Amino acid sequence: MIALVVIAGVSLALFAVMFVPLERAFPARAAQRPWRADSAVDLAFFAGQYLVWSTLALAVLTAVRGQLDHVVPAAWRHDVAALPLAAQVAIAIVAGDLLVYAWHRACHAVPLLWRFHAVHHTTTSLDWLAAHREHPLDGVTTQLVQNLPAMILALSLREVGALVVIRGAWGLFIHANLRLDVGWLRFVLGAPALHHHHHAKDAVPANFANLAPWIDVVFGTYHRPTGPEAYPLGVPEPAPRGYLALLVWPFRRPAVDSGARGPIVEGPCVTSSPPPTSRLRPTWRSIGRSAWRRTAAPR
Repeated sequence: MIALVVIAGVSLALFAVMFVPLERAFPARAAQRPWRADSAVDLAFFAGQYLVWSTLALAVLTAVRGQLDHVVPAAWRHDVAALPLAAQVAIAIVAGDLLVYAWHRACHAVPLLWRFHAVHHTTTSLDWLAAHREHPLDGVTTQLVQNLPAMILALSLREVGALVVIRGAWGLFIHANLRLDVGWLRFVLGAPALHHHHHAKDAVPANFANLAPWIDVVFGTYHRPTGPEAYPLGVPEPAPRGYLALLVWPFRRPAVDSGARGPIVEGPCVTSSPPPTSRLRPTWRSIGRSAWRRTAAPR
């Protein structure tokens, strides 16, 4: 336990040293301060992830990995192992990103999944600390989906460890209160503006591939906002603000979500224009219960 506390403390300090100066120098929302009204709640989510829920996630991943060892044919794994390590890692990354994209869209479309994923969207101010606001069941299942291809390929943590760290830091980056043009990287590793728009309270959902926006381009859910970030964040329905209250919120919500998302907010960043690669036709039924139909955009 002491080791976990030390790791959490060191990680918190490193993240603060890394992101706070950047957020002060290049803020997406200049009026937002480093310590917000809900920072204490997000700090509790951070502590929970490092001190409690990381152990649960590791146990789940270990159990699934053990079951896969009995299911995946050894001969197939042997053939895959004959590929260069870089090719194996690339396959695991791309497959994991595709699965996470599908899972993330499902979390916005399936009411049961949205109950838990909505906790992440309750934040009304985005920064690197708010990235940790995540219900543990939502976090564990997302990690499982993300790492499933690597486990199927029998890749070890040593072989993908560096990439896990880099992608974890990039996950904080896309939530940070930053306005930075990362150029062509916004199609490869994501950018804050893309994910901030995903958190917009009243916009048509887009940008589901948090760390691999090229997948949104392929499936027609990519949207690059322009102009200042003046749109509200959060969920349309009332949500609790405390840490423990947010943990039990998914279990106390009614079977049928009551709120309904309103029309798209017109503005410089939240727009009713479809992404350039496709035309999205949303049918609103209730929060997190959006059914999508994709048709080719006119050229």
